[in-house]
Amino acid sequence: MTDSVLAGGAIDYWCNRFFPEQADVWNAALEATGIAVKVRTDDTDSFCDADTMVARLDELGIAAVILPVIHRPAHPEATDFELVAAQPEDMERLAADHPGRFLGQWSIDPRTGMAGVAEAAAMLEQPWCVGLHTHTHSFDRRFDHADYYPYYALCATHDVPFVMQAGTSGGLMPSECGVPISIDRPALYFPQVRFVLSHTGWPWVAECIAMALKFPNVYLGTSVYPPRHWSGELVAFMNGAGRRKCLWGTGFPTVGHRHALGQLSEVELGDEARANLLGDTARRVFTRLG
Repeated sequence: MTDSVLAGGAIDYWCNRFFPEQADVWNAALEATGIAVKVRTDDTDSFCDADTMVARLDELGIAAVILPVIHRPAHPEATDFELVAAQPEDMERLAADHPGRFLGQWSIDPRTGMAGVAEAAAMLEQPWCVGLHTHTHSFDRRFDHADYYPYYALCATHDVPFVMQAGTSGGLMPSECGVPISIDRPALYFPQVRFVLSHTGWPWVAECIAMALKFPNVYLGTSVYPPRHWSGELVAFMNGAGRRKCLWGTGFPTVGHRHALGQLSEVELGDEARANLLGDTARRVFTRLG
């Protein structure tokens, strides 16, 4: 892929592990929760090997995808987030075989104390790692919980963003920990850290927008919500004061890349807003993309 294409292509800031064997993992998780969440089953937009995904990205004009990365536990439950995230060995292989197309954000476990902080620091030394991430609802900790602060400090030191699931949980986990306003104190304490409140913050979209309006270092991400589900308030924000504050993501396979971009054509966005949403803002947030 040429530098010019990389510079102009879209960036998916949150794409889960996409290999073919993941279909069984998702089916087991959905059955265990009993929640009616759809995943992509169309062969042109669903699970596939890396070469097929690269061809798909090329066809759709997507420069790169960023995957949450975490170790798989020895005895996981069917609904554990670790099962749908990439693993370090996945990223090493993807980065070697397809340079620049697949990046990772290390998904931290705030319960692990300084051992977890040290591991996150080591992961940030990996060439494929462009930020830190947390699956908020797995740990039932608001964003201003003390356990997160050492990781925010790491982000400040390494000039990388911190991405978090905001809003309600998609599974049978507590949701209150995802209230967007709990980023208020961290954003004040760490003004140099770029925070991405993902999943639009739904059902607290207005609260998510308020945080992104208040703080230069707080951003809003669309992962797992296809454009047809974006509220008028969110679209107005993308076109107006938030035109440089929103990142496009799929949360694949909850939303497929073809599915997401197809629906985006139905949303009335100005040229500047669309360019920022699809990639320009992500490049400002994830500065390691180059």
